[in-house]
Amino acid sequence: MKKSQRLLNCRNLGVNLRILIIVNLSLILATVLLSTDLNSFFAQLLRLSAIAQPMLLLSLLLLYLSYPALNKLPHGIGLIAVLGVINLVCLSVLALLTPVFSVEAIPSTSRVVFFSSLIGVVTLYYFHLLHRAYSPAIDEARLQVLQARIQPHFLFNCINAVLSLIRSQPKQAETALEDMADLFRVLMADNRDLVTLADEIALCRQYVALEKLRLGDRLNVQWQIEGMPTRALIPPLVLQPLLENAVHHGIEPMADGGSIVLKIVSNKNELHLLITNPYQAGLSRHFGNNMALKNIQERLTLHFDLEASLRSRQADGLYQVHIILPHTTA
Repeated sequence: MKKSQRLLNCRNLGVNLRILIIVNLSLILATVLLSTDLNSFFAQLLRLSAIAQPMLLLSLLLLYLSYPALNKLPHGIGLIAVLGVINLVCLSVLALLTPVFSVEAIPSTSRVVFFSSLIGVVTLYYFHLLHRAYSPAIDEARLQVLQARIQPHFLFNCINAVLSLIRSQPKQAETALEDMADLFRVLMADNRDLVTLADEIALCRQYVALEKLRLGDRLNVQWQIEGMPTRALIPPLVLQPLLENAVHHGIEPMADGGSIVLKIVSNKNELHLLITNPYQAGLSRHFGNNMALKNIQERLTLHFDLEASLRSRQADGLYQVHIILPHTTA
């Protein structure tokens, strides 16, 4: 299975809301086709809803409960299993409702299987198209970070900083070269899967260490990450580009430098990532900031749909980015 192919996340709020909308729109369309006037439309809609809504809600519940097992299957088999679960629920509900409704009000078994499979295929294809629409954001993010990092002036500054340390502080120069190697190795990897928060923080520390060679005491980072869930999963290269923005648009333009605060707060359901840096309107280049934020937002949507959010605000000489993610662990 390709890494880019993922079974739709049946435990994601945004996914379930979209399924509800798709199925109910299909129900309304079917009612329009079966109705001759407005009165018959509402009568048909009420009759179909009484049958379809229990099928829909129970299907979502069963898919929610079985998602961990379904997600372990190969992609194609997982899709077939999802359709199988939907049809199983629909047939079970149909069998329970048959004694309650009249024979004329209950659709045939073959019709139920056909329409539930059709709507299931349409829904799965919609999520396939949605995934394809957002997939370029992953490659774009990786390329943007590569282009931002593999620049002549960046390499020149890093190499110069290392050369200045070789004679006086050879051990620190060796550590800096190792940080450079690790940083570029991560940036050039195929960053499609979620990574642990511990790995992302380690990358950020290496990046900050390299920048401190250039900026010295002008750059100060406060790591307010005590008690962070190290095994929590986040998209790769989310915090590092935000730190890069904070350095280049907040710290570097200021003659005396300043402090960047990276704060991580978690609870049972949510993970909050906050990065705050000094901001001066006349010095900051906000265009580059917004480009990175837009790209990160697209990748958050790809991984977490409506359950993730990114907000930024500027006030009192500070610029802050606040990311909220669902708290999932490896």
